[in-house]
Amino acid sequence: MNFQIFNPLRWRKSFLMLILGGFLFIWFAFIDTYSLWTRYDLSQRKDELKVKTEQLEAETARLKQQIEDLKNDPALLERIAREEYGMKKEGETVYKIKVEK
Repeated sequence: MNFQIFNPLRWRKSFLMLILGGFLFIWFAFIDTYSLWTRYDLSQRKDELKVKTEQLEAETARLKQQIEDLKNDPALLERIAREEYGMKKEGETVYKIKVEK
């Protein structure tokens, strides 16, 4: 029976397979266009964009509600025109008082 504890040919094949496996891992994890690192970054960006989309949708809903309120409530429209844009009715005099600190 020819039994060897250390077989150089087998060791060389195992070493080459280990090197090849390590190279493939590094390639797929970091270098490839769709690497694990890129996928992680894209996943983080996707989550950020989802949050931003939800915020913008809430802002859009608020603005739509404000438009409807302005269409249906002339008193609100007049108040905003006076306060934000300094508009006045004919014959009115508007006094603006500045408070100094």
